[in-house]
Amino acid sequence: MPAAWAAGTSGVASAAAARRAEATSSAVGLAWHDITNQAVSAAKFAEPVTQSRTWAVSWLAAARALRGIDDGDYAVAALAQALHDTLAAQVPSQQASLDASLAATLAPVPDGPAKKSGITAGAREASVILAERAGDGLDTASVDIPWTPPPPAPGVFQLTPPVSRPAIRAGQGSARPFLLKRNDQFDPGPPLRLGSPAYHRALAEVEHIGATSSPRTAEQTEVANFWYPAVNFAYVQITRAILADTSYPLSWQTRFVAAFNVITTDAQISIYNAKYKYLFWRPYTAITTGDYRQDPTWTSFWAAPQHPEYPSGHGGQIGSQQGVLDAFLGPRAPAPITLTSPDAPGVTHTYADWKTITDDVINARVWEGVHFRTSDIKGFDQGLRVARWEVSRLAEIGL
Repeated sequence: MPAAWAAGTSGVASAAAARRAEATSSAVGLAWHDITNQAVSAAKFAEPVTQSRTWAVSWLAAARALRGIDDGDYAVAALAQALHDTLAAQVPSQQASLDASLAATLAPVPDGPAKKSGITAGAREASVILAERAGDGLDTASVDIPWTPPPPAPGVFQLTPPVSRPAIRAGQGSARPFLLKRNDQFDPGPPLRLGSPAYHRALAEVEHIGATSSPRTAEQTEVANFWYPAVNFAYVQITRAILADTSYPLSWQTRFVAAFNVITTDAQISIYNAKYKYLFWRPYTAITTGDYRQDPTWTSFWAAPQHPEYPSGHGGQIGSQQGVLDAFLGPRAPAPITLTSPDAPGVTHTYADWKTITDDVINARVWEGVHFRTSDIKGFDQGLRVARWEVSRLAEIGL
């Protein structure tokens, strides 16, 4: 056999083996996305930001352990060990399940220096990030500190029915972010001035379309129901679909999921810093007690959350997520993504671009009767600004 020919076939075989190893490691990324989701779901964290923080800490450790390396044996071991250790520390009830998942992932990886180095790197980065983020104020007790609304006054937030629910997330805006220099760095400025034409327009819209009984179309009602829950339910499906529908290497997958959740977490901190600064009232309070278009019998289609209205939390979260998706993938999904919602059983919505998701979320919060449209738009803008600023600074935290 000619030496040149033999060398050529050896090169082809090596390339094929490398492609198989990369495909295997990419599949591991998707598998551990599911394992992370299972652990976070089992934790039953009361607040969305704590869920986002758990994802961010875990996948940041994994991304740091990989360091852009896609060698199959090293990368698989590093990712699995980093995610195992960080998730077990944050959701200790899932220790046994995570141990089993780690063993299953590592078993097919041949023993050797690459596997050993990957395990060591994963464990090291998990330990480092857990120490870095200790006491960051994103645990449930720190997020949900006791808080009493100020005395009633025009424009001032008050609890809304059912008033037996306490105010929530009063401590979230004081938590320690991953990248923001200050929690008020992207402060949106004050809400609409009471009595201004813009305020009157916003109030009239939500009073008309967001009431329990209103001229909403069936489609509008479906969108309102679909997007009522905290949007974490959707972004887990979105990031999973991207990992499943693309052939990006494991290092890209890990960096993408880490960045997505780091920036989501910081945007949620930023939004709540503004919410508890401006303390703006919900449409329910404005309509039932205000001077303009007062209707004491008005009720919103969905119950308003027990935290200040401005700026919109859904808007801020979806704005930050659109910013990350735009940066990593462009304005369109690699393939149409079909979502389900816990508040719309049997209903699916399929999206081919990120802006359509944003538009649905903004509309939904008005049609639910819980937000003024201007607050949704301001929240979206604030979240998008956080994302655009942080995407260019990911290297500062090892991404």
